[in-house]
Amino acid sequence: MKPHFIPKTHLGQWSIWLITVFIVLFIVVQILGASGQRGGATFFSNLALSIPMVIAGISALLAFFTGIIGIIKSKERSVLACSSTIVGFFILLWVSAEILFPH
Repeated sequence: MKPHFIPKTHLGQWSIWLITVFIVLFIVVQILGASGQRGGATFFSNLALSIPMVIAGISALLAFFTGIIGIIKSKERSVLACSSTIVGFFILLWVSAEILFPH
């Protein structure tokens, strides 16, 4: 069976778009940080940094869940959908570790 690069199902396409939103917002936060924006004592001290990062995290988690549902339910096997699911899984691990083991 020849591997597909672009997803064929709607769930696979949603997973790609959601991980793209994550990447774009993560780059925006990095640019804001490089331009001199700094955080404060709490996560929400600087809303210009925290709101895009929260939206980016949510979109990565949604990319993971839509990718998993697409892989299991719709038999999605495209390279991009599986890659976005893997990236979303790592973000899920990171968010879980931050909640369970705060520093």
